[in-house]
This record gives sequence, C-alpha cells and structure tokens, in this order.
Amino acid sequence: MDKLEKVVATARRKAEMRGHGYREQALKLYPWICGKCKREFTRENVIELTVHHKDHNHDNNPSDGSNWELLCVYCHDHEHAKYLDVNPAATAASNELQQSHSTGKPFANLKDLLNNSGSD
Repeated sequence: MDKLEKVVATARRKAEMRGHGYREQALKLYPWICGKCKREFTRENVIELTVHHKDHNHDNNPSDGSNWELLCVYCHDHEHAKYLDVNPAATAASNELQQSHSTGKPFANLKDLLNNSGSD
C-alpha cells in the first residue's frame, strides 16, 4: 500500500469512528423525533434517523450537540439539496465528485444487445 492509500484509509477510519461517536451522543441527547417532519422513531427504525450538522461541517462536533439535529433520511436529503441549491460551489464539488465516481456505462451497448436478441 502506497503512502496516499494509507493516508486515505486512515482518514476514512477516523471519519467512521467520529461518525459513530457523534451519532451515539446525539441519540442520547435528543428525543428520537425528526426535527423537521416530527416523525417519531423506535429501536426498530432508528437506523432511519440521521444526525445533520447544521453548519454542514462534519468536523464541528461540540459535546453539547449544538451543531446537530436529528432528521429522518428524507428530511436530511432535503436539507442537503437546499444547501446545494444555494451554494453553487458545493453543487459544483458534488457534481465533480459524482462524475469522478461514475465510471461504468451500463447501457453503452444496449442497442446492439436488443438488435441481436431478435436473431436468437
């Protein structure tokens, strides 16, 4: 493993540990209710309740939870969509990230496959 891969692996491991830490804290601090739609959660469906960083900085995790709110997955997605709509730089970064991860072209030869399926 080269140096860059080690750095990336370490950063991912630390981010995952941070994520578990603040999620557990937030679930202890706040009632299991979505801060937007007010849907209530139980142990059976609490996996659908996410921690939203109000300032969109995932490294800003004060122990009092002042930068967090619990949102259901749907409201959380909506909050981030609103942020991207207002922040063109974030939208550009998000688009660039999506493009860099989109490598496959699953339908590239679909026309050929459809044309050949009639000759079987």
